[in-house]
Amino acid sequence: MLSFVPDSSVVSTVTPSPNYGDRKGVLSPDMVVLHYTGMTDAASAIVRLCTEGTEVSAHYVVLEDGNIVQCVRESARAWHAGTSSWGAETDINSRSIGIEIVNPGHDLGYTDFPLRQVAAVIALCKGIMIRRDIPKHRVLAHSDVAPGRKKDPGEKFPWRLLADSGVGLWTEPAPIVSGEQKLLGASGDDVLALQRSLSRFGYGVPLNGQYDTATMDVVAAFQRHFRPERVDGVADQSTLTTLHDLLALLPQETALTS
Repeated sequence: MLSFVPDSSVVSTVTPSPNYGDRKGVLSPDMVVLHYTGMTDAASAIVRLCTEGTEVSAHYVVLEDGNIVQCVRESARAWHAGTSSWGAETDINSRSIGIEIVNPGHDLGYTDFPLRQVAAVIALCKGIMIRRDIPKHRVLAHSDVAPGRKKDPGEKFPWRLLADSGVGLWTEPAPIVSGEQKLLGASGDDVLALQRSLSRFGYGVPLNGQYDTATMDVVAAFQRHFRPERVDGVADQSTLTTLHDLLALLPQETALTS
């Protein structure tokens, strides 16, 4: 890809990536997916995203100092989400804009996200949402669309700050209190009701009434985004109440069809 004019006014640098393609069956993206780079530094991440043959790319990279690099035009399909789903949608790359946030991630010394970096993510997302008419509940984590496979951007990412600026859906997590828990290996109608609620929200979860490993992975992904105080994959009352409160915030047509 030759150099191009950036789509966003907050972009500081364009570093074109050859790793992209045409969006499939979608005229315009209707989702934003946030990631962390999971590498030792920004330079290494950008090299990987922009080197032919790595089979990975993203539209934007947000550095720790708040500078933003665009690697793929928004109109093109970047390769950032991998095997993923949300609701009935399985080609997330065709539907989304991918934003990589520089952070070493869980395997390399996961760190807090600097406020300057978070402010840049907010500014970038707000512009994308306005240009593309993307609703706030369609701003998601990589872990949301690929639970069990991905953890990014992780429980340290300040989703509450984004939501305060209109980016992403959020409700104050219900307090963690002692009480009944649905543990790995449980089964029955209560587990099926939990799975249906997670599915209604958008998560890809089996509807089998079994609290299996796949269900536990989805619960952990939900907690990582919406109840980050404790990420253990156990659907305690705090998790259940927070999920219920978030479902009530979804647009009615979304809640009925997802």
